[in-house]
Amino acid sequence: MNSLLYLIIQIINLFQFILIVYIILTWLVNFNIINTGNRFVYSILDTLYRLCEPILNLVRRYLPNFGALDLSPIVVYLGLWFIKSLLIEYWPR
Repeated sequence: MNSLLYLIIQIINLFQFILIVYIILTWLVNFNIINTGNRFVYSILDTLYRLCEPILNLVRRYLPNFGALDLSPIVVYLGLWFIKSLLIEYWPR
Protein backbone atom coordinates (compact mmCIF):
# COMPACT_ATOMS: atom_id res chain seq x y z
CA MET A 1 0.00 0.00 0.00
CA ASN A 2 2.89 2.35 0.66
CA SER A 3 4.00 2.02 -2.95
CA LEU A 4 0.66 3.46 -4.09
CA LEU A 5 1.05 6.33 -1.63
CA TYR A 6 4.52 7.13 -2.96
CA LEU A 7 3.23 6.99 -6.55
CA ILE A 8 0.41 9.43 -5.78
CA ILE A 9 2.80 11.76 -3.95
CA GLN A 10 5.23 11.71 -6.88
CA ILE A 11 2.41 12.51 -9.31
CA ILE A 12 1.38 15.47 -7.14
CA ASN A 13 5.02 16.62 -6.95
CA LEU A 14 5.35 16.35 -10.72
CA PHE A 15 2.20 18.40 -11.29
CA GLN A 16 3.42 21.03 -8.83
CA PHE A 17 6.70 21.26 -10.77
CA ILE A 18 4.82 21.50 -14.09
CA LEU A 19 2.65 24.26 -12.63
CA ILE A 20 5.67 26.28 -11.52
CA VAL A 21 7.35 25.89 -14.92
CA TYR A 22 4.11 26.95 -16.64
CA ILE A 23 3.83 30.07 -14.48
CA ILE A 24 7.44 31.07 -15.11
CA LEU A 25 7.17 30.51 -18.87
CA THR A 26 3.96 32.54 -19.12
CA TRP A 27 5.71 35.39 -17.29
CA LEU A 28 8.62 35.17 -19.71
CA VAL A 29 6.23 35.31 -22.67
CA ASN A 30 4.33 38.26 -21.19
CA PHE A 31 7.56 40.22 -20.65
CA ASN A 32 8.72 39.39 -24.21
CA ILE A 33 11.79 37.52 -23.02
CA ILE A 34 10.93 34.42 -25.01
CA ASN A 35 9.09 34.39 -28.31
CA THR A 36 6.23 32.03 -29.10
CA GLY A 37 7.05 32.35 -32.77
CA ASN A 38 9.66 29.67 -32.19
CA ARG A 39 7.96 26.33 -32.89
CA PHE A 40 9.75 24.50 -30.06
CA VAL A 41 8.81 27.12 -27.46
CA TYR A 42 5.25 27.15 -28.77
CA SER A 43 4.92 23.37 -28.50
CA ILE A 44 6.24 23.38 -24.92
CA LEU A 45 3.87 26.18 -23.92
CA ASP A 46 0.95 24.46 -25.66
CA THR A 47 1.64 21.22 -23.80
CA LEU A 48 1.90 23.01 -20.46
CA TYR A 49 -1.25 24.98 -21.27
CA ARG A 50 -3.18 21.78 -21.93
CA LEU A 51 -1.95 20.27 -18.66
CA CYS A 52 -2.46 23.25 -16.35
CA GLU A 53 -5.33 25.35 -17.67
CA PRO A 54 -8.23 22.93 -16.97
CA ILE A 55 -7.55 22.95 -13.23
CA LEU A 56 -6.70 26.66 -13.21
CA ASN A 57 -9.96 27.51 -15.01
CA LEU A 58 -11.88 25.45 -12.47
CA VAL A 59 -10.37 27.48 -9.63
CA ARG A 60 -10.80 30.79 -11.50
CA ARG A 61 -14.54 30.18 -11.63
CA TYR A 62 -14.76 30.43 -7.85
CA LEU A 63 -12.20 33.16 -7.16
CA PRO A 64 -13.17 36.81 -7.30
CA ASN A 65 -11.64 38.91 -10.06
CA PHE A 66 -8.60 40.85 -8.87
CA GLY A 67 -7.91 42.53 -12.20
CA ALA A 68 -4.48 41.70 -13.55
CA LEU A 69 -3.58 39.61 -10.48
CA ASP A 70 -4.25 35.88 -10.97
CA LEU A 71 -4.30 33.95 -7.72
CA SER A 72 -5.47 30.64 -9.16
CA PRO A 73 -1.97 29.08 -9.44
CA ILE A 74 -1.34 29.84 -5.77
CA VAL A 75 -4.66 28.26 -4.77
CA VAL A 76 -3.98 25.17 -6.90
CA TYR A 77 -0.45 24.81 -5.53
CA LEU A 78 -1.63 25.14 -1.93
CA GLY A 79 -4.48 22.69 -2.61
CA LEU A 80 -2.06 20.11 -3.98
CA TRP A 81 0.21 20.63 -1.00
CA PHE A 82 -2.76 20.18 1.36
CA ILE A 83 -3.89 16.99 -0.39
CA LYS A 84 -0.37 15.62 -0.26
CA SER A 85 -0.15 16.36 3.48
CA LEU A 86 -3.50 14.70 4.11
CA LEU A 87 -2.45 11.61 2.20
CA ILE A 88 0.78 11.31 4.16
CA GLU A 89 -0.95 11.81 7.48
CA TYR A 90 -4.05 9.64 7.05
CA TRP A 91 -2.91 6.89 4.64
CA PRO A 92 -3.51 3.53 6.34
CA ARG A 93 -0.29 1.75 7.19
